Amino acid sequence: MRILVWHVHGSWMTAFVQGAHEYLVPVVPGRGPDGRGRADTWDWPSSVVEVTPEQLRADERPDVVLLQRPEDTELLERWTGLRAGVDVPAVHVEHNTPRGDVDDWRHPLAGQTRIPVAHVTHFNASAWDNGRAPVHVIEHGVLDHGHTWTGVHPRLSMSVNEPVRRSRVAGMDLAARVAQQVPVDVYGMKVDALASHLPAFAGGEHADLPQHELHARMADHRAYLHTYRWTSLGLSLLEAMTLGSPVLVLAATAAPEAVPPSAGVVSSDVRELVSAARRLADDHEQAAAMGAAARAHALKHFGVDRFLSDWNQLLEGVV
Repeated sequence: MRILVWHVHGSWMTAFVQGAHEYLVPVVPGRGPDGRGRADTWDWPSSVVEVTPEQLRADERPDVVLLQRPEDTELLERWTGLRAGVDVPAVHVEHNTPRGDVDDWRHPLAGQTRIPVAHVTHFNASAWDNGRAPVHVIEHGVLDHGHTWTGVHPRLSMSVNEPVRRSRVAGMDLAARVAQQVPVDVYGMKVDALASHLPAFAGGEHADLPQHELHARMADHRAYLHTYRWTSLGLSLLEAMTLGSPVLVLAATAAPEAVPPSAGVVSSDVRELVSAARRLADDHEQAAAMGAAARAHALKHFGVDRFLSDWNQLLEGVV
């Protein structure tokens, strides 16, 4: 199958492009949001092929289109003349939780029936007003990079892109309360200004790293901290679990369903997360046991084989 799919969320795409298909990824001059092309920090297979809008119009007609943003439908028609769900089969992948007042959580595709909406969590599917759109849930899949956790550093790790701009969503104020008791290292894009915004993170800012190096760093931390208030389900959380890391998680959105009690601590009480961070910082053996349970759960529920199988079933049905 030839699948047209924009590079929007790198970690999600890394799992998606592991299938047995050809993946046409748009690329535009400057590699802006409408055409980032292949990833720089993830290792994608050769079946991921960059295509320009001109190539799509001339001779790269896809069998199916994966839409991920409302503007993708307009881009497809402007670039190729094809209408999603009419001239070419299409699926809309909804990565995000809804925003704004709860009464305004109507999905952009709620008024049509031609294009199914595939949510990445059951929480998302229940939160959005999907209207008449066919609804599917295909939960995340993550690659298995091995049980590499060592926990040699009694510090916590986080992976957050743009933690200053996204401070409220990512719960950085909550994470800072934890960091006042147990040091926290934050990895991601545009982390350099974090300490000036929240001094508790001073000395713990680490610029964006290639995925393999990020995973190596995360595996050396005693536990992974996830304080997002409002997100579908952070893939970095699931990746940390597959590495064998115990996790400390704010009980919000889909996180309570994704993390069993044996894998760490999930609570909306930050004092509980602080207490657990202290215990794990002092007890490497307990951290190792929790991390092993986290890894087993993540591989069983979020393995890439299950993820690809679910997607193959949906795409074959649509095509």
